[in-house]
Amino acid sequence: MALLPTLDDPPAACPVCGGAGPRPFMAVAGRDYWRCDACEATFLDPGQRPTPDEEFSHYQHHQNDPDDPRYREFLSKLAEPLLAKLKPGMTGLDYGCGPGPALAAMLEEAGVEMALYDPFFRDDPAVLQRRYDVIVLSEVAEHLFDPAAEFGRLDRLLKPGGWLGVMTCFQTDDTRFAAWHYRRDPTHVVFYRAATLQVVAEQRGWRLEIPCKDVALLTKPNP
Repeated sequence: MALLPTLDDPPAACPVCGGAGPRPFMAVAGRDYWRCDACEATFLDPGQRPTPDEEFSHYQHHQNDPDDPRYREFLSKLAEPLLAKLKPGMTGLDYGCGPGPALAAMLEEAGVEMALYDPFFRDDPAVLQRRYDVIVLSEVAEHLFDPAAEFGRLDRLLKPGGWLGVMTCFQTDDTRFAAWHYRRDPTHVVFYRAATLQVVAEQRGWRLEIPCKDVALLTKPNP
Protein backbone atom coordinates (compact mmCIF):
# COMPACT_ATOMS: atom_id res chain seq x y z
CA MET A 1 0.00 0.00 0.00
CA ALA A 2 1.33 3.46 -0.95
CA LEU A 3 1.35 6.04 1.85
CA LEU A 4 3.07 9.36 2.48
CA PRO A 5 6.49 9.43 4.21
CA THR A 6 6.25 10.35 7.89
CA LEU A 7 9.95 10.80 8.69
CA ASP A 8 10.93 13.31 11.37
CA ASP A 9 13.99 14.57 9.45
CA PRO A 10 13.00 15.36 5.84
CA PRO A 11 15.72 16.23 3.31
CA ALA A 12 16.45 19.94 3.20
CA ALA A 13 17.03 20.16 -0.55
CA CYS A 14 16.57 18.30 -3.80
CA PRO A 15 19.72 16.34 -4.76
CA VAL A 16 19.16 17.12 -8.44
CA CYS A 17 18.57 20.86 -8.54
CA GLY A 18 19.14 22.02 -4.96
CA GLY A 19 15.56 23.22 -4.62
CA ALA A 20 14.52 23.74 -1.01
CA GLY A 21 11.79 21.87 0.82
CA PRO A 22 11.03 18.69 -1.11
CA ARG A 23 7.60 17.40 -0.17
CA PRO A 24 6.58 13.91 0.89
CA PHE A 25 5.54 11.94 -2.18
CA MET A 26 5.02 8.26 -1.39
CA ALA A 27 6.00 5.44 0.97
CA VAL A 28 6.18 1.99 -0.60
CA ALA A 29 7.37 -1.26 0.98
CA GLY A 30 9.40 0.50 3.67
CA ARG A 31 10.98 3.00 1.26
CA ASP A 32 10.17 6.72 1.48
CA TYR A 33 10.16 8.97 -1.58
CA TRP A 34 10.21 12.74 -1.94
CA ARG A 35 9.21 15.08 -4.76
CA CYS A 36 10.87 18.34 -5.75
CA ASP A 37 8.36 20.83 -7.10
CA ALA A 38 11.15 22.93 -8.65
CA CYS A 39 12.43 20.25 -11.07
CA GLU A 40 9.85 17.44 -10.68
CA ALA A 41 12.47 14.89 -9.59
CA THR A 42 11.38 12.05 -7.31
CA PHE A 43 14.01 10.59 -4.99
CA LEU A 44 14.50 8.01 -2.27
CA ASP A 45 15.06 9.27 1.24
CA PRO A 46 18.85 9.69 1.67
CA GLY A 47 18.84 7.59 4.83
CA GLN A 48 17.55 4.59 2.87
CA ARG A 49 20.11 4.48 0.08
CA PRO A 50 21.95 1.18 -0.47
CA THR A 51 25.44 0.69 0.95
CA PRO A 52 28.40 0.37 -1.44
CA ASP A 53 28.52 -3.40 -0.78
CA GLU A 54 24.82 -3.71 -1.59
CA GLU A 55 25.29 -1.71 -4.78
CA PHE A 56 28.27 -3.76 -5.93
CA SER A 57 26.51 -7.04 -5.22
CA HIS A 58 23.53 -5.95 -7.28
CA TYR A 59 25.61 -4.64 -10.20
CA GLN A 60 27.46 -7.93 -10.51
CA HIS A 61 24.20 -9.49 -11.70
CA HIS A 62 23.73 -7.01 -14.56
CA GLN A 63 23.81 -8.61 -18.00
CA ASN A 64 25.62 -6.02 -20.14
CA ASP A 65 27.34 -8.11 -22.81
CA PRO A 66 28.78 -5.81 -25.53
CA ASP A 67 28.18 -8.60 -28.07
CA ASP A 68 24.51 -9.13 -27.19
CA PRO A 69 22.46 -7.87 -30.18
CA ARG A 70 19.39 -7.25 -28.02
CA TYR A 71 21.38 -5.10 -25.61
CA ARG A 72 22.88 -3.18 -28.54
CA GLU A 73 19.41 -2.57 -29.92
CA PHE A 74 18.36 -1.18 -26.54
CA LEU A 75 21.41 1.13 -26.43
CA SER A 76 20.80 2.30 -29.99
CA LYS A 77 18.04 4.57 -28.62
CA LEU A 78 20.86 6.72 -27.28
CA ALA A 79 23.67 5.85 -29.70
CA GLU A 80 21.90 6.66 -32.96
CA PRO A 81 20.71 10.22 -32.22
CA LEU A 82 24.00 10.97 -30.47
CA LEU A 83 26.17 9.72 -33.34
CA ALA A 84 24.28 12.05 -35.66
CA LYS A 85 25.91 14.90 -33.66
CA LEU A 86 29.46 13.46 -33.62
CA LYS A 87 32.38 13.05 -36.00
CA PRO A 88 35.05 10.34 -36.22
CA GLY A 89 38.16 11.25 -34.25
CA MET A 90 36.27 12.84 -31.38
CA THR A 91 36.96 11.73 -27.81
CA GLY A 92 34.37 10.42 -25.40
CA LEU A 93 33.82 9.11 -21.89
CA ASP A 94 31.45 6.32 -20.86
CA TYR A 95 30.66 7.51 -17.31
CA GLY A 96 29.39 4.65 -15.19
CA CYS A 97 30.24 2.09 -17.85
CA GLY A 98 29.66 -0.94 -15.61
CA PRO A 99 31.30 -4.32 -16.14
CA GLY A 100 30.37 -4.50 -19.85
CA PRO A 101 30.90 -1.15 -21.64
CA ALA A 102 28.71 -1.95 -24.65
CA LEU A 103 27.82 1.65 -25.49
CA ALA A 104 31.48 2.64 -25.54
CA ALA A 105 32.13 -0.23 -27.96
CA MET A 106 29.35 0.98 -30.26
CA LEU A 107 30.72 4.54 -30.30
CA GLU A 108 34.26 3.32 -30.90
CA GLU A 109 33.04 1.35 -33.90
CA ALA A 110 31.80 4.67 -35.28
CA GLY A 111 35.23 6.27 -34.83
CA VAL A 112 34.90 7.92 -31.42
CA GLU A 113 37.87 7.28 -29.09
CA MET A 114 36.28 6.25 -25.79
CA ALA A 115 37.57 6.28 -22.21
CA LEU A 116 35.85 4.36 -19.41
CA TYR A 117 34.97 5.28 -15.85
CA ASP A 118 32.97 3.46 -13.19
CA PRO A 119 33.46 3.77 -9.42
CA PHE A 120 33.00 0.02 -8.97
CA PHE A 121 34.49 -1.52 -12.12
CA ARG A 122 36.79 1.09 -13.75
CA ASP A 123 37.88 3.43 -10.98
CA ASP A 124 40.58 5.27 -12.93
CA PRO A 125 40.93 8.88 -11.66
CA ALA A 126 43.17 9.74 -14.61
CA VAL A 127 40.26 9.73 -17.05
CA LEU A 128 38.59 12.40 -14.92
CA GLN A 129 41.48 14.78 -15.54
CA ARG A 130 40.75 15.12 -19.27
CA ARG A 131 38.08 16.86 -21.31
CA TYR A 132 35.84 15.19 -23.86
CA ASP A 133 33.74 15.92 -26.93
CA VAL A 134 31.03 13.54 -25.70
CA ILE A 135 30.09 11.93 -22.40
CA VAL A 136 27.45 9.21 -22.07
CA LEU A 137 25.44 8.07 -19.04
CA SER A 138 23.47 5.00 -20.02
CA GLU A 139 21.23 3.76 -17.19
CA VAL A 140 23.45 5.64 -14.70
CA ALA A 141 21.66 8.84 -13.67
CA GLU A 142 19.08 6.97 -11.59
CA HIS A 143 21.88 5.54 -9.40
CA LEU A 144 23.48 8.88 -8.48
CA PHE A 145 23.28 9.87 -4.82
CA ASP A 146 24.27 13.49 -5.56
CA PRO A 147 23.22 14.26 -9.14
CA ALA A 148 23.85 18.00 -8.78
CA ALA A 149 27.52 17.41 -7.96
CA GLU A 150 27.86 14.74 -10.65
CA PHE A 151 26.39 16.96 -13.37
CA GLY A 152 28.73 19.72 -12.19
CA ARG A 153 31.68 17.36 -12.62
CA LEU A 154 30.48 16.38 -16.09
CA ASP A 155 30.20 20.05 -17.03
CA ARG A 156 33.88 20.46 -16.19
CA LEU A 157 34.81 17.34 -18.18
CA LEU A 158 32.86 18.36 -21.27
CA LYS A 159 34.48 20.55 -23.89
CA PRO A 160 32.60 23.62 -25.13
CA GLY A 161 30.44 22.44 -28.00
CA GLY A 162 30.40 18.92 -26.56
CA TRP A 163 27.46 16.60 -25.99
CA LEU A 164 26.18 14.77 -22.93
CA GLY A 165 23.95 11.79 -23.71
CA VAL A 166 21.70 10.50 -20.92
CA MET A 167 19.44 7.47 -21.01
CA THR A 168 17.20 6.79 -18.02
CA CYS A 169 13.57 5.71 -17.79
CA PHE A 170 11.54 8.89 -17.38
CA GLN A 171 9.04 8.88 -14.53
CA THR A 172 5.59 9.76 -15.84
CA ASP A 173 2.36 8.55 -14.25
CA ASP A 174 2.39 9.02 -10.46
CA THR A 175 -0.39 6.47 -10.01
CA ARG A 176 1.89 3.76 -11.39
CA PHE A 177 4.95 4.68 -9.34
CA ALA A 178 4.46 2.11 -6.56
CA ALA A 179 4.36 -0.85 -8.97
CA TRP A 180 6.86 0.59 -11.50
CA HIS A 181 9.67 -1.85 -12.31
CA TYR A 182 12.22 0.96 -12.29
CA ARG A 183 11.32 1.95 -8.73
CA ARG A 184 11.66 -1.64 -7.54
CA ASP A 185 15.37 -1.79 -8.40
CA PRO A 186 17.03 -1.27 -4.98
CA THR A 187 19.89 0.73 -6.51
CA HIS A 188 17.64 3.28 -8.24
CA VAL A 189 17.47 6.29 -5.94
CA VAL A 190 16.38 9.19 -8.16
CA PHE A 191 13.86 9.42 -10.98
CA TYR A 192 13.75 12.10 -13.66
CA ARG A 193 11.21 13.61 -15.97
CA ALA A 194 12.00 15.53 -19.14
CA ALA A 195 11.25 18.66 -17.13
CA THR A 196 13.88 17.62 -14.56
CA LEU A 197 16.59 17.45 -17.20
CA GLN A 198 15.45 20.81 -18.58
CA VAL A 199 16.22 22.32 -15.17
CA VAL A 200 19.59 20.52 -15.08
CA ALA A 201 20.38 22.06 -18.47
CA GLU A 202 19.23 25.56 -17.57
CA GLN A 203 21.28 25.62 -14.37
CA ARG A 204 24.46 25.02 -16.38
CA GLY A 205 23.71 26.97 -19.52
CA TRP A 206 23.27 23.81 -21.61
CA ARG A 207 20.71 23.18 -24.34
CA LEU A 208 18.44 20.13 -24.15
CA GLU A 209 17.00 17.89 -26.84
CA ILE A 210 14.70 14.92 -26.20
CA PRO A 211 14.91 12.78 -29.37
CA CYS A 212 12.71 10.05 -27.87
CA LYS A 213 11.30 8.96 -24.53
CA ASP A 214 13.98 8.13 -21.93
CA VAL A 215 16.79 9.81 -23.91
CA ALA A 216 18.19 13.31 -23.40
CA LEU A 217 20.93 15.01 -25.40
CA LEU A 218 22.46 18.04 -23.71
CA THR A 219 25.00 20.27 -25.39
CA LYS A 220 27.41 22.70 -23.82
CA PRO A 221 27.45 25.77 -26.10
CA ASN A 222 30.68 27.32 -27.26
CA PRO A 223 31.48 30.55 -25.39
